[in-house]
Amino acid sequence: MQAPDPTRFILIGTSHPGNVGAAARAIKVMGFSELWLVAPRDAEAPRRDEAIAMASGATDVLAATRVVATLAEALEGVSYLCATAMTPRDFGPPTFAPRRLFETLAPSPHRVAFLFGSERFGMSNEDVYRCHACLSIPTRADYGSLNLAQAVQLIAYDWREALGGFAVEPRTTDATLADAASVQGLLEHWQRTLVSIGFLDPAAPKKLMPRLNQLLARVQPSREEVDILRGIARFVGKARD
Repeated sequence: MQAPDPTRFILIGTSHPGNVGAAARAIKVMGFSELWLVAPRDAEAPRRDEAIAMASGATDVLAATRVVATLAEALEGVSYLCATAMTPRDFGPPTFAPRRLFETLAPSPHRVAFLFGSERFGMSNEDVYRCHACLSIPTRADYGSLNLAQAVQLIAYDWREALGGFAVEPRTTDATLADAASVQGLLEHWQRTLVSIGFLDPAAPKKLMPRLNQLLARVQPSREEVDILRGIARFVGKARD
């Protein structure tokens, strides 16, 4: 089992326990486990039924969630902090698309934290000023509305990919391709069937069979697919009789 990554996800002033549970689920599926809540509306949010339901099995992340009163407490041990917020108009940290920043941040020795504001009010300028960078998730220009858990999921995914990602495990086995003799047998079977139904004139075959041969060469059918096609040809032949 892969050891949990030390990346920290920090939610400020969260209003809804369901969002806490959904955030826990979002980070766990990407291999992360550290979730901190700063001054949530409900300090018991991680233990509420709604949070547990929305966590969908990430109850270990909920159980380990830290609840603190101030952002300063949540930043202990963090050396690089990213805000998921608009950069304040007057001044503030530079803004990056997540993937662009993560290319250089992932190989660094930093202990990274991602900071998310409340559902209604986002992040205060003062909290953004503490950060080294702002992350802007690229969205449609005239509609960039993401709920809290969606934003957490997108950042967690891009960060995991930057760290190396997870391998995709195949769910099906590769089909065994039919050998040349099986394909030739299929073509001969088709030829007899097409002649029997009057589709192919043996006196003037033109290039029908070579074209079908090329078709099968492109498709590279499996053994099972050859058997299916021969079964269809047999059925057509019987129906013709």
